[in-house]
Amino acid sequence: MTTPVTRLKPRPQPVCLARATGDPASPRSAAAARGLAGAARLSQSARAPAPAPPPRPGGALNRDRLCGSGPLLRGLAGWKRAAVASGWRRPGRGTGTRGVERRRARPRGRKAKEIINTARENLAKMIGGQPQDVIFTSGGTESNNLVIQSVVKHFHKVHATNGDTGGHPSPVDGALPHIITCTVEHDSIRLPLEHLREERVAEVTFVPVSKVNGQVEAEDILAAVRPATCLVTIMLANNETGVIMPVPEISRRVRALNQQRAAGGLPGVLVHTDAAQALGKRRVDVRDLGVDFLTIVGHKFYGPRIGALYVRGLGEHTPLYPMLFGGGQERNFRPGTENTPMIAGLGKAAELVAENGEAYEAHMRGVRDYLEERLAAEFGERIHLNSQFPGAERLPNTCNFSIRGPQLQGREVLAQCRTLLASVGAACHSDLGDRPSPVLLSCGVPVDVARNAIRLSVGRSSTRAEVDLVVQDLKQAVARLEGQA
Repeated sequence: MTTPVTRLKPRPQPVCLARATGDPASPRSAAAARGLAGAARLSQSARAPAPAPPPRPGGALNRDRLCGSGPLLRGLAGWKRAAVASGWRRPGRGTGTRGVERRRARPRGRKAKEIINTARENLAKMIGGQPQDVIFTSGGTESNNLVIQSVVKHFHKVHATNGDTGGHPSPVDGALPHIITCTVEHDSIRLPLEHLREERVAEVTFVPVSKVNGQVEAEDILAAVRPATCLVTIMLANNETGVIMPVPEISRRVRALNQQRAAGGLPGVLVHTDAAQALGKRRVDVRDLGVDFLTIVGHKFYGPRIGALYVRGLGEHTPLYPMLFGGGQERNFRPGTENTPMIAGLGKAAELVAENGEAYEAHMRGVRDYLEERLAAEFGERIHLNSQFPGAERLPNTCNFSIRGPQLQGREVLAQCRTLLASVGAACHSDLGDRPSPVLLSCGVPVDVARNAIRLSVGRSSTRAEVDLVVQDLKQAVARLEGQA
């Protein structure tokens, strides 16, 4: 007797709209192919990349392209790599004798160094800086901490004894270094500063953002400056609202203030911006920003999950001290064996942004605007766009919104969605539960509205057809929650 075989129907593929987007044309797009080619040049014996897997059954949607490479709206947390550094054969590794491998290792080592230098040049080109001012790190958290620790250490070194005034006491002798930031910064800025304040190593001022435009005002930053102020750190774009901060104006006014401070023997104030969210979505140029430090995060612009730090006039104009001690890599500023394949991928991702940034921005803005039009058409006055502020520029891919209703908390709505994969806010605040986002509350969004927030971010390959699918999914989810379906 033959046992019948039960065949399960394939589940529909989800559409991920909330924190990342997909690669430009396909799961193995031309951009990805270029990235792989760049990494493969590390070694003549590099393996060819594996062929793309066949499409999964049961879904017309391209899940790779939608979901982060994710489906449509996950672009702020990270993207699937468009510049994958894989298929790389480690220098000196092979089947020959040890002597042969040693001879091979030397040219391969030089080739690896060339790849690192090329990646450094591509990053510098992307941000309008100089290659010698770029240091590779493990990611944005390390870069941000490196800036904070370096500035605090430099302040203590210069002003702990007799200052820098030729043996005469400094006007800030005995004072703790003072750092200014704002209330909507990423945790990798906020938490280190809170720790330094708790340990009484530094004093910190958190300047609130405007409830009118969601920005920190340059005037408020300048008003917070003290004699012992040594650093202003303000993100370039907020990771929940997408609002662009007035970093160029802040830098310009700080430079003017530094001229006055120098005459009185006060320390100069350095300016840092965490550009993680802005890179790959809008033009970023350190010459226009006027900053001393800029944080780079690879997975925010389709690169691998490593990062870099730009330091203007590294070691000459702007101080930087290592947090780690070991080998002499990265000119001793960041010792440790380089992750060459990941650096290669980061460099390729930066190259793509430098070449195609304007096209990426225009495409994302068009799809995002269409998304907001469709939300307004379906939900009418029930929609509150949390990321739209009068007079404030925002990222081209970000849409943070709430659907008004007592049962429509963001998490509940997303739990009812059948195809949409999204988030209610920043990945680093995923432990908030049902509590509303502190960032939205700081920006003046009412508590009941902030509790219903959903953050969607489109990407390079997001389409209007995907937007239509997502909006329909949201409409049905709301109907189920309200007992209409």
